[in-house]
Amino acid sequence: MTSPASTLPKAVPGAESGPPAPAQARPARARPRLRALDGLRLLAALMVAAYHYGGRDGEIARAWGSSPRVQFPTASEWFAYGCLGVQIFFVISGFVICMSGWGRPLRAFFASRAARLLPAYWAAIVLVTAVFALPVVAYEAVSPSDALVNLTMLQQPLGADRVLGVCWTLWAELRFYALFALCVVLPGATRARVVLFCAVWTLSAAVAEAADEPLLDVVLMPQYAPFFVGGIGIHLIHRDRRDLTAWGITGVSWLIGQHYAVRDLWHAPDPDFFSHRSSLGIIAVVTAGFAAVLLIALGHLDRVNWRWLSAAGALTYPFYLVHEHLGWVTVEVLHRHLGLPSYATFALTVLAMLVLARLLTRCVEDRLTPLIRTGLGRGLTPRR
Repeated sequence: MTSPASTLPKAVPGAESGPPAPAQARPARARPRLRALDGLRLLAALMVAAYHYGGRDGEIARAWGSSPRVQFPTASEWFAYGCLGVQIFFVISGFVICMSGWGRPLRAFFASRAARLLPAYWAAIVLVTAVFALPVVAYEAVSPSDALVNLTMLQQPLGADRVLGVCWTLWAELRFYALFALCVVLPGATRARVVLFCAVWTLSAAVAEAADEPLLDVVLMPQYAPFFVGGIGIHLIHRDRRDLTAWGITGVSWLIGQHYAVRDLWHAPDPDFFSHRSSLGIIAVVTAGFAAVLLIALGHLDRVNWRWLSAAGALTYPFYLVHEHLGWVTVEVLHRHLGLPSYATFALTVLAMLVLARLLTRCVEDRLTPLIRTGLGRGLTPRR
């Protein structure tokens, strides 16, 4: 997950100078801070939390003492769509990574990504492992060896058990960062190079899907590529709204992205399944995600410029990391042991995870992020 609060400049760096020309992007106009993007990130995280607390079965049903369908007989059907918050995250990530990587050397890009991802992630791994190791907590902890592997963020390809259920999305993010860094940041970002990257990745991902080759699937991520590429296309529109190629990239990515979302999340109505997501509902959520980022990029939501959105957006990443597993423990305590009603438990659990995210931001991220960014930046500076 990426943070616009830490990566979005007030003006787009690296914009070309000179008179406007149809084949070349104009310099982006100076815009107010994109606080609406911070708000959208938090909304996407809350969607995922709603899914994890009330839109699925599994360990959360154990925490509630019954299926969330019993706890939320009407809302659970809507909560089930919350998993699509991840796809919205990926669109935002494509936008932000293209913006933050433009005009930045590889060492600075690497340092900024590591400094952004690692502090809260390490803290979440330690915290969840420690809580699950408590005798009073009934949920199974991973082995000490697997917990240590989790600190690398490579537990999924290495086959280790995951401490955080949501960390599979970070594995997708890491692969996107690597592709973008090698193909765009390393040679130097230009409009032509970014467009080529989007075109080649889109076509290669389609080939990987047809080839059904596991290695290609791991590298090219066919089911997630259109969301990252769509975000990149929207950033190109942000730089020049008259760029028809960028509009084409965004449109094709939306078409492919909704296909994968429906393919992976739709099923025929079946009473044995927790819920039924309609294909039109899935398409509507994916479309709303693309449209929201696009409206922000075009400046139509510049009025949404409240300062508290940046503070709220800063909570998104640590909240996303801790909310699922620690949410199980919190729901069980509040609902089964203290007897609070379902909706009160739901609201208080979300609030508790936001407070914890705030503590992680203040006590961990604010202290370690600058140290890691400075240390890695210095370590990667060539010696004279």
